This record gives sequence, structure tokens and C-alpha cells, in this order.
Amino acid sequence: MNNPQHDPVRARRERVAHLNLLANRIGYLFFALAISCFVMAWVIGFKGPLVTIVVASIFIGSMLLAPSIIIGHAVKAAEREDIENGI
Repeated sequence: MNNPQHDPVRARRERVAHLNLLANRIGYLFFALAISCFVMAWVIGFKGPLVTIVVASIFIGSMLLAPSIIIGHAVKAAEREDIENGI
């Protein structure tokens, strides 16, 4: 059996969790950008560039967050299962 400190599956899972956290943070950053641009557009009027930034930010944020949330739950479930099985 592999030593838990050098388990390639856990190392890979840790790498995926790190990339997942990064995608999660960037996705929420795009949503914050969309909200701030929406407020600016609401104050000064809904002009083309601000509306484009809002729509693009929501789209990019959704494309990052949807898989990130699912992968995050999968990584946590796998870790929980390893702990329950004593691996």
C-alpha cells in the first residue's frame, strides 16, 4: 500500500482542489465586476459598453463557477470517504 504522504491520488486531488479554488475566486470576481458595472450603468444610463461588460462578466463567471462548485463538492466527498475508510 502507498504511504499516505506520497499517495499520487491524494496529490492529484490536492492539485485539483487548488485549481478549483482559483477558478472559484476568479468566477466570483467576475460576478463582482458584473454587479459593479450594473450599478454604474443604472446610475449613468444603460449604454452599450457597460451592458456588454455585465453580460460578458456574468457569462464568464458562470462558466467558471458551475464546474468549480461541482468539482469542489466531489473533492470534499472523496476526502470525506478516505477519512471514513481510514485511508
